[in-house]
Amino acid sequence: MENLPKGDKKLLNAWAFYDWANSVYSLVIASAVFPIFYGALTVIRDENGKILDDTVYFLGFDFNNDTLISYVTAAAFLVVSFLSPLLSGIADYSGNKKGFMKFFCYLGAVSCIGLFWFDMEYLWFGLLCYFFALIGFWASLVFYNSYLPDIAFPDQQDRISAKGFSMGYLGSVILLVLCLVMILFYDTFGFENEDLPTRLSFVLTGLWWIGFSQYTYYYLPKDSKKQKITKNVLFNGFKELRKIFIKIKADKTLRTYLSAFFMYSMAVQTIMLVAVYFGIEELDWGTTDSTIGLIVSILLIQLVAILGAWGTAKISARFGNIQTLIGINIVWVAICIYAYTIHSPMQFYVTAAFVGLVMGAIQSLSRSTYSKMIPEGEKDTASYFSFYDVAEKIGIVIGMSSYGFVAQLTGSIRYAILFFIVFFIMGIILLVITPKKRLKTSI
Repeated sequence: MENLPKGDKKLLNAWAFYDWANSVYSLVIASAVFPIFYGALTVIRDENGKILDDTVYFLGFDFNNDTLISYVTAAAFLVVSFLSPLLSGIADYSGNKKGFMKFFCYLGAVSCIGLFWFDMEYLWFGLLCYFFALIGFWASLVFYNSYLPDIAFPDQQDRISAKGFSMGYLGSVILLVLCLVMILFYDTFGFENEDLPTRLSFVLTGLWWIGFSQYTYYYLPKDSKKQKITKNVLFNGFKELRKIFIKIKADKTLRTYLSAFFMYSMAVQTIMLVAVYFGIEELDWGTTDSTIGLIVSILLIQLVAILGAWGTAKISARFGNIQTLIGINIVWVAICIYAYTIHSPMQFYVTAAFVGLVMGAIQSLSRSTYSKMIPEGEKDTASYFSFYDVAEKIGIVIGMSSYGFVAQLTGSIRYAILFFIVFFIMGIILLVITPKKRLKTSI
């Protein structure tokens, strides 16, 4: 079909629908089912649920189970951080953004399916699937996000970005609930125990991601093919990247905002990745089933995040994007201070509700704010968004490495929260000094 015009409602909805397709990875693999599955495999408990041993032997070394998964996570994000700028430069040069987006989408989805075979005997294979699933998810987002200024006008970007995140939260909740019904009522479905339905959840995640993404691919603009891919494509990718880097370096608004985003995103993304591990090891669940409790908190975060994303789009329209982001970061500081003191499930639920409210808000608004800052008419949007992606991913590498180091050093991940408070405060300071000139709309 012919490309739909910029701002077309059908095109905007199709773009936002990719969040519906891929967010099941964030919830089922990164946040809910897989972390609990991994914890069950790697932690030995007594009959009262007390942890007896959480050591994992891998590649000739003994690791704390949290430390191992955090290091693998950090390594994957490091790969994405180096890979995505280069690939985005090549994509912009060759006009092949959709092709790269599809490749990483399918890599991530197939890797999710591969987690079906995750076990301690072949731990390397399971961790490799986890590694590539993460790379596929985050690398595809670079190209997905870069379409935002291509398909939406500045006054549409806050709203459609919020719609994307909201659809993602809703779609992922639907699949998670389906998986939970299958896991919790395994005998009703003819399973002997929870293991097989849990593993089937990973397969469903991959199939959901591949299947629903086809709607997005059908309507996204066709690749322009402005240049053929030749043996010099690597050189041209670097050249494209260097050109955008020089532009960003000369633009104080973009440069300062990216620095602020780097600081607060480091904390936000790490918190999202380690929340379940924190709940497993730091809370006193007593007679409460910790698995059900953690799932309830995750669902709470997802549902409240929908309200956060939509509400923030309305608030930012009145007060401006930067001022709204400053306010959201202040709320995050308060959440971290409270989270450092919690021990009971009820306190965890309260924290989860507030995390959900500001998680959807900060993710949605950060993306659309950056999109508004890209110069009007700029064609190389994938390269611009690769720098946004690098700021986010390098931040996660530092955050996850700090988390793993603190867990290994102290035996408790609670103290890592103190690092997050510092990151949010630095983000607030940088947002305050971000210049507000040359704006497409109010930010």
